[in-house]
Amino acid sequence: MEGCVLCPRMCGAVRGSLRGEGFCGCGRLPVIARAALHMWEEPVISGSAGSGTIFFSGCGLGCVFCQNYDISASLRGRAVTPEGLADIMRRLENSGAHNISFVTGTHYADAIMQALRLYRPGIPTVWNSGGYENIETLRALADYIDVWLPDYKFALPQVAQKYACAPDYPSVALRAVQFMCGQTGGNVIEDGIMKRGVIVRHLVLPGNVRNSVAALRKISSELPCGTLVSIMSQYTPSGNIAAFPELGRRITEREYSRVLDTADSLGIEGFKQELSSAAEEYVPDFDLSEPDGE
Repeated sequence: MEGCVLCPRMCGAVRGSLRGEGFCGCGRLPVIARAALHMWEEPVISGSAGSGTIFFSGCGLGCVFCQNYDISASLRGRAVTPEGLADIMRRLENSGAHNISFVTGTHYADAIMQALRLYRPGIPTVWNSGGYENIETLRALADYIDVWLPDYKFALPQVAQKYACAPDYPSVALRAVQFMCGQTGGNVIEDGIMKRGVIVRHLVLPGNVRNSVAALRKISSELPCGTLVSIMSQYTPSGNIAAFPELGRRITEREYSRVLDTADSLGIEGFKQELSSAAEEYVPDFDLSEPDGE
């Protein structure tokens, strides 16, 4: 596609089948690093059988600390056509997945929508993203997505600039999440599994409690009452963080307690990870695996 404007960077890049000239460097065909049942999401997403997660390589945001840096900063994986992606969705569904979750798929949104036109799963679809979204792209996706699982990473522009070269992230991501909340019209959870709705994730970063407190306050004041928030303690040093020594450790109990105390004082509902979740085994093995379902 010429003149790509799928993400808020609006770089207008020319994209070939496998490579592009834009910020993400990706082509039009999705590159998949892993497609498998995944148990380490929120309980209403993973359930007892697992979420059918499809991890896409590349990223239009590019956080230096990305927990999936091995694939977000490269095109490690296998390129598939929309037909191939549709087949992967079918096999994940047949494997018993509670949902089909597209992880960091914004830069492949066109191909994902093509695949969903070819095969619409009988289980919910989940858009698992960094929150840095173009409203026009979300509007196009709205007919295909049941559950939105965005991050709200940064509330302070200087932090967003420092770690993702995206000082507009706080305002852009907030508008995106507001759109998602308006599109779903509330959460629907049946038999412990979310069928429709929004969960906003926030990853607590070491040395950045001020950013986390600001993010929770923004969520509390700007999103609908009762919006579910998933506060994550799983940060493990990874990615391209050599220039950021404050990111070279895990968060402390004191830092996490300050964030949780803020959430409690604001009456925020949702999910809170245990501090022990900061472990490398929670990062998937991007082994190019695919489902075996018939």
